[in-house]
Amino acid sequence: MSAVAAFLAGAVVSLATSWLLVSRLERVGERLGLSEALLGVVAALAADAPEITSAVSALASGQQRVGAGVVLGSNVFNLAALLGLGAVVAGRIGLHRKVVALGGAVAIWVAVVCLAVVAGVLPVAAGLILAAAVLGLYMFLLGTEGRNLGRLGLPRRWAVWLRSAVSEEEVELEAAIRPGRGRWPDAVVAAAALVVVVVASVAMERAASALGQRYAVPQIVTGGLVLAAVTSLPNAVAAVYLAARGRGAATLSTALNSNTLNVVAGLLLPGVLIGLGPASGQAGLVTAWYVVLTLAVLTLAWRYRGLGRGAGLLVIAAYFVFAVSVVASGYALAGIPALATVLGVSTALLAVAVLAPWPQMSPGQPADGCPRR
Repeated sequence: MSAVAAFLAGAVVSLATSWLLVSRLERVGERLGLSEALLGVVAALAADAPEITSAVSALASGQQRVGAGVVLGSNVFNLAALLGLGAVVAGRIGLHRKVVALGGAVAIWVAVVCLAVVAGVLPVAAGLILAAAVLGLYMFLLGTEGRNLGRLGLPRRWAVWLRSAVSEEEVELEAAIRPGRGRWPDAVVAAAALVVVVVASVAMERAASALGQRYAVPQIVTGGLVLAAVTSLPNAVAAVYLAARGRGAATLSTALNSNTLNVVAGLLLPGVLIGLGPASGQAGLVTAWYVVLTLAVLTLAWRYRGLGRGAGLLVIAAYFVFAVSVVASGYALAGIPALATVLGVSTALLAVAVLAPWPQMSPGQPADGCPRR
């Protein structure tokens, strides 16, 4: 029972303190003059502290499947909770296509790199360089708000499009992120909160791994479902809060940024320093779901200029299918890695077939009856 108490205490303390960390870092970022879009990235990184810390803790203790499962499983959970549940609560999340394209391009790039690394096709160090390079360019673009891009040698049309995309993302985030101007006590509180989150998250991960070993729960289930969902709850609650108040547009950037940072800071970077272990069919299953569900959600968001309640319900349903496939791979297919991988790819493709926006809308008729933006 001590492990159960440690898990519950670690989860409560970690998740509660992460809210404090996010709010104080946003104030510090406002003090430093960061753009709204860059503040969104900072907030996503702070909210990701529990899953990143849990993943690093698991990898450091030799629980590779738990570590990979936390990061990759939380990414799938984010798509279902932030976007799927957010769309259901809001009724519809309207999105600018340029925002979907810009954030989606970065998200898909990092997801594909992650898949190549997990499958053993790409070395971890090479994957980190490829992912971090694109993430760095994206953050530079957000930080400069798309200004002075012509000095980089980009064609004028590209520069204009990128400035427009960043501007539209700023508009979507402006209503959701309005921190006060921070002072030095906010930086001190943020540092203290970060220490608390790290300690509590490590305690939570160790307790969850111990309980999993005691009750013979597969590592991929412990990491990919249990820890992934628990550590992602702050993002999910924030998304529902924003969606219920008509600010659901910010959830797309939050979800995509959170997933990208999870992969870079929670998987690839510690993978270079600690190691990810041999390729696993079960980890490949979760990664396949992450990649394909990301593509499906972005396809829906692009085609219909947002996500309606029906699309949200389908994304949530896809997550439940994902959970069943993870449990099946952990118990029934634990000794058949190749079959687990095939199951992951096939179920992910099935989800795409279900989610794909096959019906054609009549000319000028927007999805869900909402006016186009």
